[in-house]
Amino acid sequence: MQVELNVNYINTFIAASPDTKAKVGSVPPAHAGKRSIAQIEYELIAPHPYKQTQEEVQFAVHIERTGIMPLQRQAKRNELWSAFFSKPMACMRTSPLAKSYGWGLHFNEKGEVALVPIGSAQYQQLLNNSAIEQTRAMRSKRQ
Repeated sequence: MQVELNVNYINTFIAASPDTKAKVGSVPPAHAGKRSIAQIEYELIAPHPYKQTQEEVQFAVHIERTGIMPLQRQAKRNELWSAFFSKPMACMRTSPLAKSYGWGLHFNEKGEVALVPIGSAQYQQLLNNSAIEQTRAMRSKRQ
């Protein structure tokens, strides 16, 4: 019997990295070639706040970056999901959105995520809310 681990954050605010240079939340820029992880995460979360969990976002990024075709995604979703989450992986504290682009990540009571721009009133409210778990995104550079 395989035990599935739930790695979603619940009632948690991930503040921007302490070493971020961002002063406001910004849309990750386009680059030549493949879309970046930051772009994909932004496009998944920004237009649909509190609709997806960390696991769903990470899985969607993985699927897009590996080029798995839509029909294969549907037919083998459970198998692909199990294979993806069978290996240890970084959480969204490593997201470039929170490390470089000026976004906080708020996870509600269902574990669904929304982006909160640094410097906004909502960001300050969440940062000062002792009723939710507080953490920060990982630093971009080692200390």
